[in-house]
Amino acid sequence: MAEIKCIGIITAGYDAPGMNTAIRAVTRSAISNGYKVKAVYRGYKGLIDGDIHEFKTQNVSNIIQQGGTILKSSQSEDFFTPEGRKRAFENLQNEEIDALVVIGGDGTIQGARIFAQEFDFPCIAIPATIDNNLFGTDTTIGYDTALNTVMQCVDKIRDTATSHSRMFFVEVMGDDAGFLALNGALSAGCEEAIIPGINLNEEEFLQSIKQGIKKKKSSSIVLVAANDTHGGAMHYAELVKNDDPSLDVRISILGHLQRGGHPSAHDRIIASRMGSASIHALKKGLRNVMVGIANDEIVYVPFSKVIRENRQINRNLLEILHNIS
Repeated sequence: MAEIKCIGIITAGYDAPGMNTAIRAVTRSAISNGYKVKAVYRGYKGLIDGDIHEFKTQNVSNIIQQGGTILKSSQSEDFFTPEGRKRAFENLQNEEIDALVVIGGDGTIQGARIFAQEFDFPCIAIPATIDNNLFGTDTTIGYDTALNTVMQCVDKIRDTATSHSRMFFVEVMGDDAGFLALNGALSAGCEEAIIPGINLNEEEFLQSIKQGIKKKKSSSIVLVAANDTHGGAMHYAELVKNDDPSLDVRISILGHLQRGGHPSAHDRIIASRMGSASIHALKKGLRNVMVGIANDEIVYVPFSKVIRENRQINRNLLEILHNIS
């Protein structure tokens, strides 16, 4: 393998709080280890367009607390074509970039895997997604911040729900994964979490709602993971309303506010650790791996395994939620 002298950094796909912390850690770890650093703006689209600029230490000053990504991001269909990837590779050659650190979720890692195989190019991935759905790591950058946002929003909704004896269906993000919905429900004391991959018996669900009413609960809140298959919060709100028209049922869709905000201490710490570990991986000659954290230790997971496997929901947590709701 050719000697690595210059490392490129890119954030692609959806943004997540803590991406800037990771950019900072990669940049400063690379420079302290003698590498030149070049940043790619606007994700894979920017890589194809050649929107690439050299980064120095001062470029990442005072960004550790900022949400979003200073490198911007985008969705690029062109990168998933041979012609688009060829232009991207030519731009990396022109900029004399020898390896790429990609920061993002499953789509970002899938793109990096294809690119790395096609051009025999060293790529290291850092998992950053609020969905927390990547196999091989206990947590992803941005998840903790988003989870705390969900909890705080539900706490506020609980105030008005209690004041008016209402039932709320709160829809959260998740991209076909239920980690935000399940752990958000546990942390905010919700009555139920409706998540993809775990079938909900609607009759039993309606019965549990009625039992809650009999217990004279002053409010009821159900967290629903956004998902086209089950219809989201709207479907379940209509289900309950049709079963008992006397109930005051409301819907709240949290939407993109879950992606924003200052990253939590936890997200800043893991982003710093993963960013530094990405440079150590390249120094050790690793390539085409994702940096993860398992049992509080840094691990390196092959792209093929990250893409092939799905991170599973802990069903025991759902049972705990039902027992204590």
